Amino acid sequence: MATPNGTSEIALDTISPIPGSTTENILAPGRDVKQADPFLVAFAEPYDVDNPKDWSKGRKWAVTDVLSATGFNRILVSTIMAPALSTIAKELNMSKTESTLSLSIYLLATAFGPLFIGPLSEIYGRQVVLHASNVWFLIWNIACGFTNTKELLIASRFLAGFGASAIYALGGGVLGDIWRPEERGRSLGVYLLIPLLGAAVGPILGGFIVEYTTWRWMFWSTSIFQGVMIVVSFDVFRETFGPLILNRRAARLRKETGNEQYYTQYERQTSGQSLILVATRALSRPLRLLAFHPLIQITAIISAFGYGTLYIVLSSFADLWSSYYHQRLSISGLHYIACALGEVVGSQVGGRLMDTLFRRMQSRSSDGQHIPEFRMPLTLPGAIIGPIGLFIYGWTAQYRVHWIAVDIGIFINMFGSQFASMALSAYVIDAYPEHTSSAIAATQFLKSLTAFLFPLFAPSLYRVLGYGWGNSTIAFVSLGLTLPAPFVIWRYGAKLRARAASTY
Repeated sequence: MATPNGTSEIALDTISPIPGSTTENILAPGRDVKQADPFLVAFAEPYDVDNPKDWSKGRKWAVTDVLSATGFNRILVSTIMAPALSTIAKELNMSKTESTLSLSIYLLATAFGPLFIGPLSEIYGRQVVLHASNVWFLIWNIACGFTNTKELLIASRFLAGFGASAIYALGGGVLGDIWRPEERGRSLGVYLLIPLLGAAVGPILGGFIVEYTTWRWMFWSTSIFQGVMIVVSFDVFRETFGPLILNRRAARLRKETGNEQYYTQYERQTSGQSLILVATRALSRPLRLLAFHPLIQITAIISAFGYGTLYIVLSSFADLWSSYYHQRLSISGLHYIACALGEVVGSQVGGRLMDTLFRRMQSRSSDGQHIPEFRMPLTLPGAIIGPIGLFIYGWTAQYRVHWIAVDIGIFINMFGSQFASMALSAYVIDAYPEHTSSAIAATQFLKSLTAFLFPLFAPSLYRVLGYGWGNSTIAFVSLGLTLPAPFVIWRYGAKLRARAASTY
């Protein structure tokens, strides 16, 4: 990993962090060890062709774009079924609950998948995990299109979701591997640009497919795209996990020289430990982070509520237009464009502001160093703007104001939510550079659970309270959760990280 001044460090997981310290301070001992021990295998300074932080911009963007396109398809599949649920239920003899389950079971799988996939990528590397999950997802997504029973459809959706969940664990990990902190905003903005479209494009595409052809083409068309992405990822994606790259270099040196003294810091840390022990510690790490790290708990709860709210909107938006505004199914799906535009604009504006804020906060700090808590001020605009959009969306829909007012409300909500979400993601990446994938997996666990559960009570919420008070209730809870969090993390973040450091 590179420090803010551009120098390279030895690896992402080579030495234990000093609680509350900056990246520069964390890695200083590693440089001293390297100078004293010629057999320590570490990235050369100031430049190493094998260090992902030192890759060319073109290579970094190629890896980022592959992840982005892969994420687009995985998220697209999560929502593409929404407009076709009644059609699928009729053909497969499903109840209302069973048809809803066939949609949301995919999200339930994405809660549990990262708990395994994230840690595995910190043992075997990002590359093999990405390729394996791509193939796994393709197999079960194709199976969804050929199902002829409701049981098989639900089971295939769960298994497809398990493979799709790899992108949630790998995305933050890979971005942390290859991009420096001062590039975090731009890299996150570009990475999120295409996947954010997936959640909204899914219902739009699904509406046209179910109206003009069979619902099975929802899965066949996305499987064709996935097949193309597998071919591209095998050609473009390279290993980005620093410790694994160094381990391979050390093994090559031992083989070429016949000298067994070459080693990496990661190998020394795990020497004498059985594979079972190493795997057990890695696989349990996301749950240990979630159980013992207050910062993960705070960011996970805030992110989870926002993500659950997103899926309330995605699951109920088409019904608003077809039932309240009496629009055709294919036309009602076009309103998801407002959702997509809000998230896309929010991610691009938020990404630029994040990097600008980084440079300003770093220049104002006493030692010129960056700490993860510098990301938190950017969450405040999102914490306020998002609920304002929900109020507008709810009450304009309640009184059946012209459709453009409703779309403006949901645009504002998505814009603000994306602001807060990006800042929280950047904070987790910065605060847990050694185990980014595990930290992301911990937060994704709660996010996927809310995405699975919240749409289940959304119909009852709107039926009892209406769109006005229903969305207002969500907005008030959102304000209560998201407004205090930035101040708590800003004030106590370093202390909380120090207190929980031993639970890695």
